[in-house]
Amino acid sequence: MAEAEAATPVAPTAELLEWPKKDKRRFLHVVYRVGDLDRTIKFYTEAFGMKLLRKRDVPEEKYSNAFLGFGPEESQFVVELTYNYGVTSYDIGTGFGHFAIATPNVYQLVEHVRAKGGVVSREPGPVKGGTSVIAFVKDPDGYTFELIQRESTPEPLCQVMLRVGDLERSIKFYEKALGMSVVKRVDRPEYKYTIAMLAYAEEHKTTVLELTYNYGVTEYSKGNAYAQIAISTDDVYKSGEVVNLVTQELGGKVTRQPGPLPGINTKITAFLDPDGWKTVLVDNEDFLKEISSKEE
Repeated sequence: MAEAEAATPVAPTAELLEWPKKDKRRFLHVVYRVGDLDRTIKFYTEAFGMKLLRKRDVPEEKYSNAFLGFGPEESQFVVELTYNYGVTSYDIGTGFGHFAIATPNVYQLVEHVRAKGGVVSREPGPVKGGTSVIAFVKDPDGYTFELIQRESTPEPLCQVMLRVGDLERSIKFYEKALGMSVVKRVDRPEYKYTIAMLAYAEEHKTTVLELTYNYGVTEYSKGNAYAQIAISTDDVYKSGEVVNLVTQELGGKVTRQPGPLPGINTKITAFLDPDGWKTVLVDNEDFLKEISSKEE
């Protein structure tokens, strides 16, 4: 009897797979590498109007990080820039698409970005066959930012776009492993692509993961520039169990088992989706402790 009581109960698979929908999740930050940290900070603050939220240097590991965004990390999606000592350029690859910023006046922002030395790769104007006003610009490292005209938004840093080789498989993966929902889907056969936007709330109220499928293209190069998206969770261990189950069904790979990070003790788990795109799940309480300790 004592042995039976000591055994840890295993949640049935169906019940476990319900967890991501019940969990408290949001997009925390997106991580990518840049060749000159101060140059990128200057461009993002002056051209885009972001704020530098925090910065850390880790000389023993030969890298520095900077966190920038349009609001506090406690409530908004931000970028985490990584500078590796002595590395001045990276290969973005063909799989990464763009980030997106929502703004009340795309035309005005484009002129401001241009004046600060940004490259405008698509002039502002309505999308083909629609009324939404957009533009595309590039930062000093060559990362593309889509600028989207919106009257107001609680989340100005509103998209991360990645290309995938099998859209239906990817949608299933992000729904089951991460508890996201498809909030918008657009099929454009005339341009031979389909997009699906996945998120934890309506498109205009949150950050979305935009997955793009180009007809007939099943693989892309990842390069070494873009790193990962971080998403919050109330239980890294339970979330890790779910991811493990889903990767067995749909592909992908757990790259870091759930547990605390050495030095800062923030609990995380990390994994790749079926296309090799990385996500890190971060414990909610640990994350808040981490950012408050950095501010003291």
